[in-house]
Amino acid sequence: MHFVEPFFNWRNLYIASDDQASPFYKKEYSEFLFHNKIYNFFIHPQWDSIDSQTLFIKILFIDYEKSYSIIEMIGEWNDTIENDIMKLKRGIIDELTKNGIDKFILIGENILNFHYSDDCYYEEWLDDIENGWVATINFHQHVIEEFKKIGIDQYFIMGGEMEMIEWRNYLPEQLYKKVNSIAKKRLE
Repeated sequence: MHFVEPFFNWRNLYIASDDQASPFYKKEYSEFLFHNKIYNFFIHPQWDSIDSQTLFIKILFIDYEKSYSIIEMIGEWNDTIENDIMKLKRGIIDELTKNGIDKFILIGENILNFHYSDDCYYEEWLDDIENGWVATINFHQHVIEEFKKIGIDQYFIMGGEMEMIEWRNYLPEQLYKKVNSIAKKRLE
């Protein structure tokens, strides 16, 4: 897992540690010191901790003018033991919504498993972004099935063409336009 780096081709456009409104403002990274682990496996030091033992993220891009963010995720999303949704919501999402972000693109191709608990924080997240949305792209089918099993899929724009987006081929604005177009169609 230590070879799986967060996507870095947009670093010339946005770096969370340089953004004063980012929860990771002024964070310093090492390219050589591996200290974060998911279970017994070290992960690349560029991933950001949300104070979970199993889930790490990277804010790849934020556009405050258009009020969207793109967040890549890695690990196991575990609401049962780690209460990951609460940590994500309180530590990251609340900070972003406070700064006007109401559209979230979550990239989940590195999410290996999902363990659910309840939907309270998902419901709260959607309530907080009244005119926005949360889109998931490229999550594995078994993770999507777990989302559906508990019913939290109702809080996301997900499935279908959202799971086949070759997002690395886009610039952030292009990806946002594509996802926003799909979200608008589904919300109508």
